[in-house]
Amino acid sequence: MAPRLHACKGLALGGDPTHIATMQSLAPAFSHVTEWVFDLDNTLYPASADLFSQIDVRMTQWIADYLEVEREEAFRIQKALYREHGTTLRGLIERHDIDPDSFLAFVHDIDYSPLKPDRALGEAIKALPGRRFIFTNGDKPHAERTARALGILDHFDDIFDIVAAKMTPKPSEATYQAFLAAHGVHAQKAAMFEDMARNLTVPKSLGMVTVLVEPTEQPRFKQSWETERESEIDFVTADLSDFLTRLVGAL
Repeated sequence: MAPRLHACKGLALGGDPTHIATMQSLAPAFSHVTEWVFDLDNTLYPASADLFSQIDVRMTQWIADYLEVEREEAFRIQKALYREHGTTLRGLIERHDIDPDSFLAFVHDIDYSPLKPDRALGEAIKALPGRRFIFTNGDKPHAERTARALGILDHFDDIFDIVAAKMTPKPSEATYQAFLAAHGVHAQKAAMFEDMARNLTVPKSLGMVTVLVEPTEQPRFKQSWETERESEIDFVTADLSDFLTRLVGAL
């Protein structure tokens, strides 16, 4: 069965011949794009790698240790801060004035071995016409380790991380504007790929082509509200590598 790929207006596609033909007909939607912007976690690698669950567990542990509370309470605090402030880190900074460097180093001290080089993804990203960026609410060292494990690090022009965003995460519009300004990116010539629908609302309003990378089954660490869609998204795919490979072939 072909990976799920459709426009959010309700056009669902299935079967390889129709899938390929539709990709060719959708290519004009990307014909003007010269700036390709990718979220990192659960976007450039599949959620099935379960990498972010390690980060999720370590965030809970950090909060439990720092606030001296039980893990159950730490988990509750973690998710409440995440929902209210965009990231757990931002909430901890605002509520507890923590050292962000210490937090980031701890939560990203994980095992990257579940990630394997993705040659097809690398070739597709490399073939995209124009510049390519990673835009993440994580930090740059984590992004570099992740992209290196996937074998795609060298295909990106730069990484815009939470430090560059002055600890203000997506979906804050100020953070998108900071990214655009830092790299001279014209939003109306850009496409953005994300696993979080709410992080595509601002890019869509700025004129970017938006692509939601949404697995068939949601990861166990995601909360139900994280999958809610606040605005129309241009395309949805369960397989980024397949999407880009077919798109590059049609451009």
